[in-house]
Amino acid sequence: MSELKSAVTKAQPGTPMIGRLVVIGLGLIGGSFAKGLRERGLCREVVGVDLDPQSRRLAVELGVVDRCEEQLAVACQGAEVIQLAVPILAMEKLLAELAKLDLGNAVLTDVGSAKGNVVRAARLAFGEMPARFVPGHPIAGSEQSGVEAANAELFRRHKVILTPLAQTDPQALQLVDRLWCELGADVEHMQVEHHDQVLAATSHLPHLLAFGLVDSLAKRSENLEIFRYAAGGFRDFTRIAGSDPVMWHDIFLANREAVLHTLDLFRGDLDALRDAVDAGDGHQLLGVFTRARVAREHFSKILARRAYVDAMHSNDLIFLANPGGKLSGRIRVPGDKSISHRSIMLGSLAEGTTEVEGFLEGEDALATLQAFRDMGVVIEGPHHGRVTIHGVGLQGLQAPPGPIYLGNSGTSMRLLAGLLAGQSFDTTLSGDASLSKRPMNRVAKPLREMGAVIETAPEGRPPLTIRGGQRLSGMHYEMPMASAQVKSCLLLAGLYAAGQTSVTEPAPTRDHTERMLRGFGYPVAVDGSTASLESGHKLTASHIEVPADISSAAFFLVAGSIAEDSELLLEHVGINPTRTGVIDILKLMGGDISLENQRVVGGEPVADIRVRSAKLHGIDIPEHLVPLAIDEFPVLFVAAACAEGRTVLRGAEELRVKESDRIQVMADGLLALGAKVEPTPDGIIIDGGSLGGGEVWSHGDHRIAMAFSVASLRASAPIRIHDCANVATSFPNFLALAAQVGIRVAEEVKS
Repeated sequence: MSELKSAVTKAQPGTPMIGRLVVIGLGLIGGSFAKGLRERGLCREVVGVDLDPQSRRLAVELGVVDRCEEQLAVACQGAEVIQLAVPILAMEKLLAELAKLDLGNAVLTDVGSAKGNVVRAARLAFGEMPARFVPGHPIAGSEQSGVEAANAELFRRHKVILTPLAQTDPQALQLVDRLWCELGADVEHMQVEHHDQVLAATSHLPHLLAFGLVDSLAKRSENLEIFRYAAGGFRDFTRIAGSDPVMWHDIFLANREAVLHTLDLFRGDLDALRDAVDAGDGHQLLGVFTRARVAREHFSKILARRAYVDAMHSNDLIFLANPGGKLSGRIRVPGDKSISHRSIMLGSLAEGTTEVEGFLEGEDALATLQAFRDMGVVIEGPHHGRVTIHGVGLQGLQAPPGPIYLGNSGTSMRLLAGLLAGQSFDTTLSGDASLSKRPMNRVAKPLREMGAVIETAPEGRPPLTIRGGQRLSGMHYEMPMASAQVKSCLLLAGLYAAGQTSVTEPAPTRDHTERMLRGFGYPVAVDGSTASLESGHKLTASHIEVPADISSAAFFLVAGSIAEDSELLLEHVGINPTRTGVIDILKLMGGDISLENQRVVGGEPVADIRVRSAKLHGIDIPEHLVPLAIDEFPVLFVAAACAEGRTVLRGAEELRVKESDRIQVMADGLLALGAKVEPTPDGIIIDGGSLGGGEVWSHGDHRIAMAFSVASLRASAPIRIHDCANVATSFPNFLALAAQVGIRVAEEVKS
């Protein structure tokens, strides 16, 4: 398995790290390595070696190296680092020549794409793998070739994989790692065999398929017609068949074992596709096509979360919110995130095909959707909020091919933990850096009492590994803290537990799980503050219309209340009584909010909400409303900062373990804008008044970023809000809707 490189102190510009660097093979890769280090002044001398006289001459003329030598022995005298950048099948001969020389303490490294072959050749030449030989492979290239294409920036933001062995000298490894880092590369360490398997799948197999397909079609009698009418997709797929045949001939021979293994696996999948076409098995084809369509984006998301530097200073998406503005118009905010999550989960476990409309196409809900695709559920969409789920029944999930990645979604992780505790297979649930800091013992502990086997990282944090094949027993659980996620997790586990499972909550929380289970035909009893169910029933496919999310509407409810001369209509908003705390609190503060066109859609109460400007005043927020507005408090804090008088919140300690510590982060931001704020262990005290401008940090928390965007309506100067990329997790079109109604916030244009 790969592991991230350890942090390495960067050299000062122009300060040599080594004396003499020798680069053998002055093609694109070797030339770029030499030129990059030489331009940065990291070597006292850079010496090139190449068999081609013209390449040697050009290398000096173009400033790639300081000097060139034809003779290996002359070049390597006094070398500290020797880079082997020759074709893969020339490596054996080169290593045999190097083995005859006295290389002193020189560090050897290479750039070959098949590491097993290089290691075997080195052992053959030297009798054993030299301790100061660090095998490497930069995953970078260009359509150009030769020393004239050498580019000092070629490796910036590209992966470089180093494959040290057990006997590799740690100091040699650190030096090579550091040289690549100085060129701007992202360096990872990986086992030799794992590297060759990964590259066989990601690079070698696609080239083999492209070469093979073009050759196969070119040999047909109708070849001219085939190429005449080839569309862009064909050209894109086969573009790599224009690669250097000799180089790829060498690579396939050098890495043939890994290539054969990958090719055999692919051939099995290709045979299964052929059988599906032959049998007219549309369900099998749809499963492959829907999974494949989103696979590239899905894995890109996972890789994008692999941070090499502090996330606070990396890829900082900044919102610039300009002061003033009034609101008008009518909008529909995105679909309810909580209901979107549950529609995918229960639709996947139902028997039959479930149609969902109004699905929230944000990162969190998409993470849940992808999780069930990973477990073998065929899901079409989403397309304009429409999703079609081909349910597999309560016992139909399959083991995922690897860990299930859930991005930033705590809801996905906690609810899935309960659902997966009753499966026959093991599962690991992972997430991004933010989710990996959030507490999961609140679900792991009661699940263990039901018989689940769950392993967590230290302090009960993700990743979670849930062992399959456990016999769960129903139980009654008195929740110490009100949490819809914990309640829902245990009810979902109860679908697989012997006997009855019941949960009593200390205060009301959202009841979407209970409502939706009933909508799928599964009996759920609710008696006061206790919800219970028994296993043994089934879920039947349903039609779900997801109402607009009141948590998203909350930003506009506050905005419409605090901006002068404003009136706004929010359409088709879910007003489930377990979610309307934000409306109740704003009304207690003097908000002018009315519900129109009230109706029930798919078991959920819905209304259009009209909000007008109002003179808000501070209040002591009733504790019974806290669980009903737990996600809306960041923007309610903004309302309190704009109100007259003091607002006090108590009993909201859960806010400290959300995507961020929302009490502290909001307090810090409001203080930066000039508000009078005092955070407390379980809440906050805010004295309303005026807001200025300034810099605030959202700490990757989408609700914090949007709350401070709303604050700009009453600010006296612009507000710059850092680290806003995660707004896409719950509200992907926030900026567009904000601009539509009159909030002056947009992404800051980078100069």
